[in-house]
Amino acid sequence: MEKKKRYSDYNAYLRNLYGERVQKISVDAGLTCPNRDGKLSDTGCIYCNAKGSGTGAFSRGISIREQIENGRIPAMKKYKARKFLAYFQSYSNTYTTVARMKAMYDEALSCDGVVGMAVGTRPDCVDEEKIALLEAYAKNYLVWLEYGLQSVHDVTLDLINRGHDFKAFERAMALTRNRGINVCTHIILGLPGEDREMMLDSARVIADQGVNGVKIHLLYVIRDTPLDRMWQQGRYTPLEQQAYVDLVCDFLERLPEHMIIQRITGDPHASELRAPAWAGRYRETFNMIQHTLEQRDSCQGKFYGK
Repeated sequence: MEKKKRYSDYNAYLRNLYGERVQKISVDAGLTCPNRDGKLSDTGCIYCNAKGSGTGAFSRGISIREQIENGRIPAMKKYKARKFLAYFQSYSNTYTTVARMKAMYDEALSCDGVVGMAVGTRPDCVDEEKIALLEAYAKNYLVWLEYGLQSVHDVTLDLINRGHDFKAFERAMALTRNRGINVCTHIILGLPGEDREMMLDSARVIADQGVNGVKIHLLYVIRDTPLDRMWQQGRYTPLEQQAYVDLVCDFLERLPEHMIIQRITGDPHASELRAPAWAGRYRETFNMIQHTLEQRDSCQGKFYGK
């Protein structure tokens, strides 16, 4: 039997809500990003490739319904799952009209077994009308809105060509709080120029922003990105595996116990990964984090507020 985790695990949270396994199915809705389409930039963040963490399924003519069905069948076989969340993952999934958002979400939520959705986006791509639409869905479905923040430090956000500052996140949170929408914040560890204390500042700040969950990512180098060029030129050095493990544990210790931890490391495609090589060993890193927390006799929230 799997050991009980020393943090608030996302799968356990879903199982507690529904009494059974709930599986996420990634969806590509064919959108883009203001940091890709020229509104802010045409190069994107320094670590992001042209696919924007997506599959390109929509551009190949695969509808949202078909994508969910294609993901549902293997999930049923592998995990015996009967309930699913549609995860709008690629690019920024509120960066379109409200009418198109509604059509996308309606299509996904009408699929068999889909009990809710997770919507990945940027904090500068929401407004009152868009949040009101998501609030309406949250009355009948589980809704998670995932804001890619990456760091609370404006100097870092500028360096990685994020295209927004921390105040954009604060404005998005002011719109989203108390609307029945669960908010997950994405943070990246190992960003250029950030030392341990700067990374832990991100933990301390988001701990008190009213977010419901967090995804902790490792910064790894993907082929054909600006970060790839920096790495090849010797201007960026990725974190060592143990250093990352220790940082994740430090980070968890500074978050409140109730915050749902949706991810504790990345899982890059082997064909795209340039460095560090250990980033491709997801299970090994995952186990090292559990082991380090046990060695410390520590857990999420240990130093929260201290």
